[in-house]
Amino acid sequence: MDDYRQRIEHLREAINDHNRAYYVYNSPTISDREYDMLMKELEQLEREHPECDDAMSPTHRVGSDLSEGFKKAEHVYQMLSLGNTYSVAEVEQWAERASTALAGKDTTMVGELKFDGTGISLIYEHGKLVRAVTRGDGTRGDVVTDNVRTIRSIPLTLMGDDYPDFFEIRGEIVMPWQAFEKLNAEREYNEEPLFANPRNAAAGTIKLQSPAEVSRRGLDAYLYYLLGDNLPYDTHYENMLAARRWGFKVSDVMTRLHSIDEVDAFIRHWDTARKELPVATDGLVFKIDSLQQQLNLGFTAKSPRWAVAYKFAPERALTRLTGVSFDVGRSGVITPVANLEPVLLSGTIVKRASLHNADIVRGLDIHYDDMVYVEKGGEIIPKITGVDKASRRSDAREVAFVSHCPACGTPLVRVEGEAAWVCPNKYACPPQIVGRIEHYVGRRMMNIDGLGSETAALLYDRGLVKDVADLYSLRAEQVAPLEGFGSRSAERLIEGIQASTQVPFGRVIFALSIPYVGETTAKKIARVAGNIDRLMSMSATELQGIEDVGPRIAESIIEYFGNDINRDIVERLRAAGVQMAAEEPAETPGSDLLGGKTFVISGVFAKHSRDQYKAMIEQHGGKNAGSISRKTDYVLAGENMGPAKLQKAQSLGIEIIDEDKFLAMITPATPAADGDSSSASSPKSGGMGSLFDDLE
Repeated sequence: MDDYRQRIEHLREAINDHNRAYYVYNSPTISDREYDMLMKELEQLEREHPECDDAMSPTHRVGSDLSEGFKKAEHVYQMLSLGNTYSVAEVEQWAERASTALAGKDTTMVGELKFDGTGISLIYEHGKLVRAVTRGDGTRGDVVTDNVRTIRSIPLTLMGDDYPDFFEIRGEIVMPWQAFEKLNAEREYNEEPLFANPRNAAAGTIKLQSPAEVSRRGLDAYLYYLLGDNLPYDTHYENMLAARRWGFKVSDVMTRLHSIDEVDAFIRHWDTARKELPVATDGLVFKIDSLQQQLNLGFTAKSPRWAVAYKFAPERALTRLTGVSFDVGRSGVITPVANLEPVLLSGTIVKRASLHNADIVRGLDIHYDDMVYVEKGGEIIPKITGVDKASRRSDAREVAFVSHCPACGTPLVRVEGEAAWVCPNKYACPPQIVGRIEHYVGRRMMNIDGLGSETAALLYDRGLVKDVADLYSLRAEQVAPLEGFGSRSAERLIEGIQASTQVPFGRVIFALSIPYVGETTAKKIARVAGNIDRLMSMSATELQGIEDVGPRIAESIIEYFGNDINRDIVERLRAAGVQMAAEEPAETPGSDLLGGKTFVISGVFAKHSRDQYKAMIEQHGGKNAGSISRKTDYVLAGENMGPAKLQKAQSLGIEIIDEDKFLAMITPATPAADGDSSSASSPKSGGMGSLFDDLE
C-alpha cells in the first residue's frame, strides 16, 4: 500500500478511536489541539488524493452526542460545527474569502468568546420554553427539556413583548470552574473517575436521568445565536441585544469589529483576560454580522462560511515548586502532590498539582525548587507538564518517590500491572482508617450529619473511633468536650449516627469501602445478593454474573470479606441495627420461570424501567449481564437498542425479545411462545462524528 494511503487509514482509525473515547466513554485521550492537528492532516491528504475519499471518513461527519434513554427530535435548523483557525493570519484569510464571496462588500464582524461546554438548542413559543435539544448529529438531538429547566440562567418565560411567536436560540451549557472543581472533589473522594474538563462534566450532567441531580451540579448557560423567520433585526449583534432584553444570558464580551487590526487586538486581549473568567473558554468566535450576508455566504457540508473559531493555545503558567508531599488515600495508594507558589490559571488560583505516580515523577526529572510549567486551561485538572531546566540551581536535589508509607512507615508495594505504589498496612495506617471513616459518613453513603473529615480525624486521634463500627458505640458525653462541640451538637451527632441505621443496603455496601466497588455497582450488588450473608458467601463466578462486576471487582469483594477484621466490623454494624439486607420487593413472589437463563437489557422501555426489568429477571430465577456473550440466552430490547449490541446478538444467534414477550415469559398462566428475533425494532444509530467540534 502507498505511504499516503497507509497514513490516511491510520489517521481515520486514530480519529475514530479518539471519538469513541470522547463521546462514548466521556474521557478524552488527547487535547483539542492535538485532535485538530490530526483532523487537519487528514483533510489535507484527502484533498491531495481525492481518489481516497470515503463518505465514512471522519472528515465528512459532524460529531454526535446522541445517547440512549432520551427521546429524539429533529432540529428546525441544522446544527453544524465551525471551522478552526489558530492564528490572526488564518482569521484574516477567512475574512478575505468571505469578502471575495460577497463581491468586495464591506463586512462587519462580531467577536465573541467560545465557551467550552455542550451545545444546546432552545425553542420558544409565545414567550415560553417548550423544548431543549442537544446538538446530536446536527440533524436531530436528544430532548433534555426537563434537565434544562433546572438551569437558572435559562428563562422559562420571557420578558417584554417584542419577541417572535416562534424562534430558536442556541447557546452553550457550561459548568463554571467552581462547580467543576467541587464535583471532581466529590468524585475523587468517592474514588470515581474524574471528569477531564468542564466540557465533559457539562455534557455528562445534561444527560443525567435525574433533573434533581442536574440542578445540584450548578450548570450555567450562555446564549449566542438567534434563528427564526420573524427576527426583530437584520444583524446578529442587534438580535442578541434583543435576546438579552428578553432575559437571556448573552455575554458582555460580544463586540462589533470592523478591521483585521481590531480582530488582532480582540484576540490579544482575551488570550490573557480569559484566565480570570469564571467559566472555561477555549477560543473565540468571529461571525459576519449581517444576516443577509450570512445567507449569501451559506454553508459547506459541515460548517457555515460566515463564522469561524479561533482556538487558543493550551493555557499554562510558569511557577516555582516549593515542595512535594505524598498523600495516602483510604485505599492505601500513595499520590505525589506538587506544592507550588500560587499561580492564576483559568479563573482559579492553583497551589497544588498532582504528579500522579512514580513514573510521572521520574519522567519529568523534577527537582526541588525547580521552575515548572503548570497546565489547566480546560483540558484537565492542574498538572505539571514540564520543567524549566535552564533555571535549575546546580545544587538542586532530585525529587525521589518515597519507599515507605509517609504515615506509618510500612514498606510500599507496587500494584501489579499498574504505576501505583500502595501501603499494604490497611488496618493500622491512620490516613487509611480515617479515610474509610470519612467515606462511610459521607452524604451518598451513610449521610451522617455533623461528621465531616475534621471530626472523623478528631474522633480517631482521641481514640474514640478506630473503625466505622465504633461510631455506633459513641455517647454524647464523650463527644461534647471535644473542640467544636457542645452538649446539643454532640446529641445531634449521635442522633445522626442512629438515623444512619435506616440507610438502604445498597448504600451500606458502598460505605464499606470495598476496593473498586462504586456507588452504582454497590446498588446492583445489593439487588442481586439480597443480604450481607449471601454476599459474603458468593463465589467469583456468582459475583461476575452481576452487571458491571468483572474479575477484578469480584476478587476484591472476596478478599474484603475473607478478612476477619472486615467480617467483625460487619457483625458489629449488624448488631448496631445497620441495614444488612435489601428491602423485600413489592412485586409478586419469585419463581424459577427464568431459572438458569441470562439476559442482557438494552434500549428504552414503555411499560417498566430497566431497573424494574432487571429485578423481575432476578425475581424469577434469571441472571442479568452487562454485555452479550455466548452465555447470553436473551436480549430484552426496547427502543433505540444499541447498534453494537444488536449486531453482536445477531452474529451469535441470540434471541431478541420485546417487552410483551418477556412479560409473557414470567406469567405462569400465559407461557411464552416461540419468538422471532425480528420482533425487536431496529434502531437508528447516530453517527460518531468529529471530536471536540465547535458548535454554533
